[in-house]
Amino acid sequence: MAGEKIHTEEFQVNGEELISKIKELLHEGNIRRLIIRDEDGNTLIVLPLTLGVVGALLAPQLAALGAIAALLTKGTIVVERENKG
Repeated sequence: MAGEKIHTEEFQVNGEELISKIKELLHEGNIRRLIIRDEDGNTLIVLPLTLGVVGALLAPQLAALGAIAALLTKGTIVVERENKG
């Protein structure tokens, strides 16, 4: 779309912090996509997010993230944000 730019941010987390950090990011808004990678850089899950995708629609993904968090020692959350200009 015209006037929109995407930028990414990366956050290093351990498995225990994964869910809480994702919830914190979701509350900030304007996120287009979340990518979870293991410490070797392998992509574990990609969550495309659109405006209004919250609550019950996100519950299955959060359950999957819980399983990933239990297995993940260290990882990276890659956040794609949309800047409207």
